[in-house]
Parts: sequence; C-alpha cells; structure tokens
Amino acid sequence: MIVALVAGLGLLLSTSASWAQEEKDVDGAKDHPLVSRMPGYYLSLYETKDFDVVDNAYVAGPDGHWEGRTTKISYTRMAATKPVSMTQLARNHENAFRKAGAKILATDARIVVARFDKGGVRTWVEASAFNEGRNYELLIVESKPMEQEVTVDAAALQRALTTTGKVAVYGIFFDTNKAVIKPASDPTLDEIAKLLRQNPALELYVVGHTDAVGALDANLKLSSERAASVAKALVSRGIAAARLKTSGVGPYCPEATNQTEDGRAKNRRVELVKR
Repeated sequence: MIVALVAGLGLLLSTSASWAQEEKDVDGAKDHPLVSRMPGYYLSLYETKDFDVVDNAYVAGPDGHWEGRTTKISYTRMAATKPVSMTQLARNHENAFRKAGAKILATDARIVVARFDKGGVRTWVEASAFNEGRNYELLIVESKPMEQEVTVDAAALQRALTTTGKVAVYGIFFDTNKAVIKPASDPTLDEIAKLLRQNPALELYVVGHTDAVGALDANLKLSSERAASVAKALVSRGIAAARLKTSGVGPYCPEATNQTEDGRAKNRRVELVKR
C-alpha cells in the first residue's frame, strides 16, 4: 500500500548539476513504502530501529503508545522548489492518509498522526512540518513484538533469590493496559517453572508493578491482574497454586524515575519474592 501525496505545486527544477549533487538523498536512505515524499524535497536523515518504544506527544491512551519497528525520515526542501507552508505539508499528508483508509488520531496546522490497520498489522505514522515548511519529518512505527534476545535462566533466578530474597523479571510481556501474557514470555515462564520444580520447598510472592502513567486505581488493579496471570501460567506448567501468592503494588515501588521512557520501562515488571 502506497500513500501518494498530491502536492499541486509548480516546481522550479534546478538546472545546475553541482546543485543537484549537493541536494541529494543521504547514502543508504530510501522512502518508506507506506508514504511517498512531497515533490521537491530530498531525504536528509534516515534512521531505522528493529524495535523501539514511542510515546506520542499528541495522542493519549493506548493509541499514543507505539512499539515496533521504527523508521524516522527527515526531508529538506530543495532551494529551487517553490516554498510550501507547514499547513500545506500537514494537509497533504492528512488527505493522503484518509484516502488510504487510515484513522486520523490528531491533526493541527503542522502535524498529523494516523493509524493504519492492514493485513493484521498496525502501523502508526506521525508527519510533522517545521522551519516554515523547509523541513518535514515522518515517524513510522510498525507494530511487532520485540524479539527476546536476553533471557533469564533458573540458575540466575536462584542466585538472586538466595542473595537478595527477590528478583525483578523483565522477560514477561503484556499488551498495553492488559493482563494477557504475550507468547514471547514463554521462555521466561518456563525458567521460573523450572526453578520451582528444582526447589520443591520454594514458595513465592508474585508481585506486579506498573509505571506511574495513568490513574492510580487502574494501575493497582492492572498490576494485581498481571501478577495473577503469571501465577496462572505457572500453575498451567505444573506448579502447585498453593506455592504462589499474588499481589499488585502499581507504581508504589519504582526501580527508576517515571520521567523517562527508560525509567518507566524498568518500573513495568514482575517481581518474584521469596516467602
């Protein structure tokens, strides 16, 4: 699916070969297949990350929290191109997004935020203009679960419980504001179950934690439900329910500041506490 931008601009084409060499796309850069570029602009910055988390400044709630493959593209207007206003850039993208069937989440005189749902894949796009229209930027996040590359094992969990009496577990994943465990959590849950099978006398508190975003009561409820989901998953792996007690403390015991995304990510966790 390609979103085509119809600029309606009378472009002044440069006749200088040296000028064209200066105003060219950065090496290795390319337009995203979802969105074509505005005519008369060159690609001045291109960054991709296989997985990142973005909290959009213009959209509240679940639709403002994006996780997945992230592409950031910046465009700069060529000197020979007729000036384009920030509003014209924003409206071009908004119209193109609507035509392609996207849901518009936010828009103003210089930005538009949209969500595409196609083939079971959700993609968020923010188009923002600045510098009086000389530049604009696309931020595109294609939803996908993170590939779990760091794992915990039963031995490491055992060492932490023996040393400190508790261990923070970050390999258990949930959808935003939900207590349903994602399949990517299976390796971690398997190791916790292995730990409990290897230590039949071990009993644990399973404690859910959240960041401080959102209402306190909702976070307390969510953290309790997530802890219960973890215990249920362990019981399904053959662990006696009597060995596990669950609780949720919401944002009350942070590991880091809630003022940054990295800090909030550390605060969203499940802890195992030795009883």
